[in-house]
Amino acid sequence: MTNDIEQQDLWILQAETVLDIEIAALEKQKSALNDDFVKAASLILNLKGKLVIIGMGKSGIIARKIAATFASTGTPAFFVHAAEAQHGDLGMITSDDAVLALSHSGETDEVCGLLPTIKRLGAPIIAMTGGKISTLAKHANYLLHIPVTEEACPMNLAPTASTTATLAMGDALAVVVLKHRGIQPEDFARVHPAGSLGRRLMSVADVMQSGDKIPMVSPDAHLSDAIFTMSSYRLGITAIGEATKLEGCLTDGDLRRILQQDGQMDMTTSVDLVMHKKPHTIVDTHLASEAVRMMEEKKVTVLFVINDKDELVGVVHLHDLLQAGIA
Repeated sequence: MTNDIEQQDLWILQAETVLDIEIAALEKQKSALNDDFVKAASLILNLKGKLVIIGMGKSGIIARKIAATFASTGTPAFFVHAAEAQHGDLGMITSDDAVLALSHSGETDEVCGLLPTIKRLGAPIIAMTGGKISTLAKHANYLLHIPVTEEACPMNLAPTASTTATLAMGDALAVVVLKHRGIQPEDFARVHPAGSLGRRLMSVADVMQSGDKIPMVSPDAHLSDAIFTMSSYRLGITAIGEATKLEGCLTDGDLRRILQQDGQMDMTTSVDLVMHKKPHTIVDTHLASEAVRMMEEKKVTVLFVINDKDELVGVVHLHDLLQAGIA
C-alpha cells in the first residue's frame, strides 16, 4: 500500500513539473510580444483574401487548430498541410492572401520548401518559430518568436511546451483580431450552428414562430373571437393589434380572472377593454437563452417577438425553446 501511495505521489509530482515548465513557457511568451505582432494583427484585419496557415507534424496539428479558431471568429482561414502543398494545394494561395507558417526550428524542409513560391505569389508571410535566424524567419515579413528552449519532455525532444506556447500565440493573435472586428455573439452563432455552443448562441429569431403562426385579433374584436383564436393556436395567448402593430394581449389566465370576478363572461365585449396593454416582448436579435431567462423572471411561457422598429415579427413559446434544446 505504501508503495502505491509513493507511486501516486511521484506521478502527481511529475505532472506538476510538466505544468510548471509549460506555465514558464507561457510567461516567457508574453515577453516575446513586439511590434511584429501588432503588424501581423493589422495585416490579418485588412486582408482582402484569406489567412492560410501552414505546418507539418506537431506544428501542423497546432496550425490546424489556429486556422479553426480564426475561421470561427470572423477571419476567413484554412489549414494547408505543408507536404500536400507541394503537390498542388499551393494553388489555393493568391496574392490577396497571407500565410502564417509554423515551424519551431524554422528549418522544416516541407515548410521552407514552399517559401520561394509563396514569395513569388506575392502573399506576405508571418512566421511563428523558435528559430530567430532560421530560414523561415529570414523569408518572413513578420516574425512571431516562440522563445521556448525547454520542453516538458525529459529528453527535451517531444514538442510539449513549444506547442503549448505556439497555440497560445495563435490564440492571442486570433482574439486580438476578433476584438477589433467587433464580433458579437450573434456573429459567432452564425458559424456555430450545431452542438451545445450553437444552441447557446441561437437567437430568438431562430426559434420563434412567425407569419400566420402568430395568434392575433384586432382591438375591436369580440371576446368570443379572441377565445376562438386562442383555442386554434393552443398557445394560451393571443396578440391584439393590427398587422405588425402590437397593442396588447389576452391570456388564458385573463379569462379565468374575468370569470372569477364577474361570475360570467360577456362574449360580445371588445377585447381592447380587457386586454393587457403592455405584453411581454423580446427583440428578435436577442439570444434565445435570454428568452428563457425572461420567461423565468416574468413567470410566463410565451413572449411576443419584435424587431428594432417595434414591429411584431413572431411569438416564442417555452415549448419552442425546449425543442431547440435551449431551456
